[in-house]
Amino acid sequence: GEPLQPGRPGPPPVSGAVTAGQLREQGNALFQAGDHAAALAAYTEALSLCEAEPERAVLHRNRAACYLKLILCSSAAIEADGRDVKALFRRSQALQKLGRLDQAVTDLQRCVSLEPKNKAFQEALRSLGSSMHERVSTMSCTDSKVEQMFQILLDPDEKDADKKQKAAQNLIVLAREEAGAEKIFQSDGVRLLTRLLDTAKADLMLAALRTLVGLCAGHRSRTAAVLAELEAPRLSAVLGVEHEQVSLAACNLLHVMFDSLKEGLQKDFRGKEDAVVLTADLKVLIKHLLELLVLEGASAHGRDNALNLLIKVVPRKSSKETNNSLSLWVIDQGLKKVLEVGSTVCGAPGSLPVTENSRMSASVLLSKLYDDLKCDAERENFHRLCKDYVRSWFEGHELAGKLRAVQAVSCLLQGPSDAGNGVLELEGMMDSVLSLCASVCEAHQLVAVEALIHAADKAKRASFITANGVSLLKEIYKHSERDSIRIRALVGLCKLGSAGGTDFSMKQFAEGSTMKLAKQCRKWLCNEAMDAGTRRWAVEGLAYLTFDADVKEEFVEDKAAMQAMFHLVRSEDRSVLYAVASTLVNCTNSYDHEEPDPQMLELAKYAKQHVPEQHPKDKPDFVKRRVRKLLTAGVVSALACIVKSENPALTDSCRELISRVFLALVEEAEDRGGVVAQGGGKALIPLSLEGTEVGQTKAAQALAKITITSNPELAFPGERIYEVVRPLVSLLHLQRTGLENFEGLMALTNLAGISERLRQKILKEKAVPMIEGYMFEEHELIRLAATECMCNMAMSKEVQELFLAEGSDRLKLMVLYSGEEDEKLRRAASGTLAMLTALHPAICKRIPQVTVHWLEILQALLLSPSVELQHRGAVVVMNMVAAEREVAEQLMASETLEILSVLAKDDQDKPRVAQAAKASLAQAVAYGLIQPNPGQA
Repeated sequence: GEPLQPGRPGPPPVSGAVTAGQLREQGNALFQAGDHAAALAAYTEALSLCEAEPERAVLHRNRAACYLKLILCSSAAIEADGRDVKALFRRSQALQKLGRLDQAVTDLQRCVSLEPKNKAFQEALRSLGSSMHERVSTMSCTDSKVEQMFQILLDPDEKDADKKQKAAQNLIVLAREEAGAEKIFQSDGVRLLTRLLDTAKADLMLAALRTLVGLCAGHRSRTAAVLAELEAPRLSAVLGVEHEQVSLAACNLLHVMFDSLKEGLQKDFRGKEDAVVLTADLKVLIKHLLELLVLEGASAHGRDNALNLLIKVVPRKSSKETNNSLSLWVIDQGLKKVLEVGSTVCGAPGSLPVTENSRMSASVLLSKLYDDLKCDAERENFHRLCKDYVRSWFEGHELAGKLRAVQAVSCLLQGPSDAGNGVLELEGMMDSVLSLCASVCEAHQLVAVEALIHAADKAKRASFITANGVSLLKEIYKHSERDSIRIRALVGLCKLGSAGGTDFSMKQFAEGSTMKLAKQCRKWLCNEAMDAGTRRWAVEGLAYLTFDADVKEEFVEDKAAMQAMFHLVRSEDRSVLYAVASTLVNCTNSYDHEEPDPQMLELAKYAKQHVPEQHPKDKPDFVKRRVRKLLTAGVVSALACIVKSENPALTDSCRELISRVFLALVEEAEDRGGVVAQGGGKALIPLSLEGTEVGQTKAAQALAKITITSNPELAFPGERIYEVVRPLVSLLHLQRTGLENFEGLMALTNLAGISERLRQKILKEKAVPMIEGYMFEEHELIRLAATECMCNMAMSKEVQELFLAEGSDRLKLMVLYSGEEDEKLRRAASGTLAMLTALHPAICKRIPQVTVHWLEILQALLLSPSVELQHRGAVVVMNMVAAEREVAEQLMASETLEILSVLAKDDQDKPRVAQAAKASLAQAVAYGLIQPNPGQA
């Protein structure tokens, strides 16, 4: 039908005047249909009829969405043709409406340079110039506005809450832009913000903290000034307040300040003096964070925020950074303070306020600090400090001290387990753990049983615990009246019972007992009357019991248990993440399992050695069914929720487990759409960019599988599609497997076919030399995938120039591949040749020089039974004939002339081939190489 006019959005209603609501609905329908200009007109008309503020806000938002869509459409047109003035003008108008005046001016200037006489463009540019002048004048009035905002916020007599809220919001928004942040800073803003913080009113404190984030973000000198004015003790005190939102906002500000100071250290300082000052600033902040950990008046979540902040800012991000002095300083100054939190026994008299996540956070921080050490001397110092701390509680403090010591051991075993094992070997420590396990006091028994469980994980102690602990744990499990104790004893038994891993023939327990234990775990997991902290241990048990395929099968049949586990992931207690991820890895069989060498198996049997066996229910069909059941139960959204959580429990090894599960979930092509719809694509990107190398690779491979079979623009909408490129390129490295290389190439082929901007991103990631390398691969599928990828990449100018480079074999390879037996390979190579010869006559002239077989290869294409190959061959010949008379002469002196004459007559069956053949013959006639056909008109 006829396109809708911008002024008339859709048909009017049958009777009566049009209402704002009807226009808005009409606009929504037009927006959904992709007619953004008409939708914009509808929303604009609705605004003129609407007076209610909430509805007007929605209409303004909808108009902004239309402008954004118009910008995207115009940008696509400009990308295809940089001289498209209509698209440039349309984009400049949309940018102007969104307030992005600088970008709008650039587009308008381009319009004027392309059409200097166009009055409309000149007028638009003049009017935009005056708008910008107004904005500059307004900014000069900002000084007084900043002053007014602070006056409203700091006036104790100002009772208008809305007015105060608006002033606070304006201040925060202003601080987000560089010019605004500088204005606030120059207007004595830091001192005034400090006064807001000191009011101790939550809303004013939040406004101050969020404004300070704008002032400090990416600006080293302002950050140093803010720190000097506010002072570290005040910032630390705000972090420790009871109000959770205020504490979190302070944590966010401190993180931004650390980043700005550290960035200054890396690239901005002028000399050593500056570096010394910055390092001193960082240390002052960290010192106060460490003191907050043991400050009695600090809130529990403030303590957690301090730990999370230390995890993020102290240890090095990668081993490429050589300087680990900050970690060494924190270990010397604060290791014992971290252990104070990690060894806190909840509910004990005088204990620090902590949350259920505090000990886990302390373990993660200790682990990160330990991993950041570089030599034995540094590690020995760490061990010594841990032993000194535990000894100080263990010796001469009676029962309360022994409990603290045992809790510290638990904390270390969950973190840097080498240090934990060292402490466990202190004289009398293990005996204390075993005797406390039999305590009549539930709280004491909990501490001891947990320590025993964590110790059972570590190979060094396992034989000792197997000898002493199993009977004790069985006693506790059978006779304790407390579920909280029984559940932990059960997990200890599960850990000790799963020593055989996935090996079906290695079983610690009597036949059927793992099934009973698993049934009990599932029962507890589903018992909502229990607290989340205790139910978490049921998942810990399943993480071990699900090595057994019978347990896996029963678990995926129990929908309530799966739902309960996914629900726990969303709870406050984040220490459950690793156990959930481990259980899912077991259920999906996504752990590494090497196929044993058949000859070695025979030898092992002959020598009567133990041979691992696979459980019959771990065969592929069973695994596939389990994956389907997990998908139906909502596993993807649970995993996406884990990845989203900014939580220290999401360690690199936990990330790796989640990546393994995702890879198993996208194994079948028909499941991939569902995984993307539930947020799987979005969650895989961060997993593919940080964590262990194995984890990153598994996540990248899952992204590749999705990109190969789904429409990438729908799977990764907007800017997200560009984030997928780096993980996919990482699959091309030589140490990756052939399958990973192949899937990476296939996925990149899809992306390279979408847009020039994506091809530029692939080029920027230095993928082209790797793609070229795989074009020489022996494996025919990898060779084909690389050639297809290069075919799409050759749409970029930079890649075309590589084929023009002197002394390169790239063109030769494409010509030779056009003559290979594999039809798909021939199609990709000849397609690339057709495009290159159309764009660059120089390539046409070089084809006869690269190989003596060039003529027979072209003739074979022209004679191919595949019409597509014939067409590509005909186009290459047509381009070569058009490029140079000498090349045309060589072609016409061969059998090619006869073949072209036959093809030129086949208008009915192969019109495109015939057309190209005719064009070649017509050009040869024009050169005077052949006589015109008397039959031709």
